Amino acid sequence: MMARVDQTMTVRSLPPRTRDLLMGLGAFGAPVALTAVLLPLGGQQQRYYVFLYLGLVAVLATVWGLWPALVGAAVSFVSVDYFFVVPYGTLTIASPTDLVNLVVFFGAAGLVGAVASRRRREQLRAQALAHELAEANQELIRLNREQAAAAQAELRLARTEEQVRSLQESERIRRELLANISHDLRTPIGTILTETTNLSADQAIRDGLRARLQIVAGEARRLAAMVSDMLDLSRIDVAALELDMEPIALSDAIAAAVERLQVMSPARRVDWNAEAAAVEISADWRRLGQILDNLLANADGFAPADTAIELEVMADDGRAIVRVIDHGPGVPREWRERVFDRFVRATGPADPGGGRGSGLGLSIVRGLVEAQGGTVSLEPQQAGVGAVFRFTLKRAEEAARPVSG
Repeated sequence: MMARVDQTMTVRSLPPRTRDLLMGLGAFGAPVALTAVLLPLGGQQQRYYVFLYLGLVAVLATVWGLWPALVGAAVSFVSVDYFFVVPYGTLTIASPTDLVNLVVFFGAAGLVGAVASRRRREQLRAQALAHELAEANQELIRLNREQAAAAQAELRLARTEEQVRSLQESERIRRELLANISHDLRTPIGTILTETTNLSADQAIRDGLRARLQIVAGEARRLAAMVSDMLDLSRIDVAALELDMEPIALSDAIAAAVERLQVMSPARRVDWNAEAAAVEISADWRRLGQILDNLLANADGFAPADTAIELEVMADDGRAIVRVIDHGPGVPREWRERVFDRFVRATGPADPGGGRGSGLGLSIVRGLVEAQGGTVSLEPQQAGVGAVFRFTLKRAEEAARPVSG
């Protein structure tokens, strides 16, 4: 059965014209070949040869269909009449009985062919349905697998979204708590700073007590600066930073920042070119000073005592570029990606991030620069140079230019 099906499928896979030609030749040649086999046998059994032809027609109908079976039946009819019906060798039928027998034979052959052909069609339809069912079953298995994978992915996504919401809520609570604590600390710290400053200025107290009060006042100032940093960060986070953007001479802002640094660190030298810095930029004066103070303080904290901090200013494509260069150990590779993250503090002279402060200085620098439309970055490490921080801000004429659109 399988061999016959494979043979059928092979014939059906041929081009239509070639297939029809082969089927026609087979339907014609099969009765001829059977006749060639039966002729030498002769004998009294010739009347039963018709059953062999009927079987042949049934095979043709089963394998190839109705019309090859009808062709085979017609050729069989002619072969039986010519070779096995008296008178032999002619198509003349002498006996009415023989005529009836031949007519019955041809009708039976056609009927057998029709029945076998119908069975063949049903068999092919069943095979096609079985094939379609197998494909549908495979598709159903694939869809079930995809549905299961999609359900798992949806579950993972839901868990991730829940984790994100939880983290966002935790971050919001942390920021609100930090802002509230920082705000509440400003008043008592201010009171401590004011009272210690007034007491240390009193001539009636002893010098030893005055020195201690000055230490307290210094720590209070450091704590006040830390609280101010945390408040600035909270404003940056919620985009509530108030900026008074105006044209500013960059050289004036640098001079003021250098003067403030030398009050805190008198021995530190800062090299900069006032002529190159004579560029007007669009910025908030107080926030620009805060940016420069943090960068200079960071450089002062990690540069060797006998070296100068270099401050370079360049103008390029409507922007002013400021580079703050120290000659310290530089920033280790493992710290470079995190140098602007908040609360990143160095534990030694080779570590960036303002370890002597709150660990917020460079994070505030990034927030303030970006809030004013600029960019800030740490340049690639160069041998013998140290850390090089670079920020850009728009020049005043560029900021005043209307946006085309």
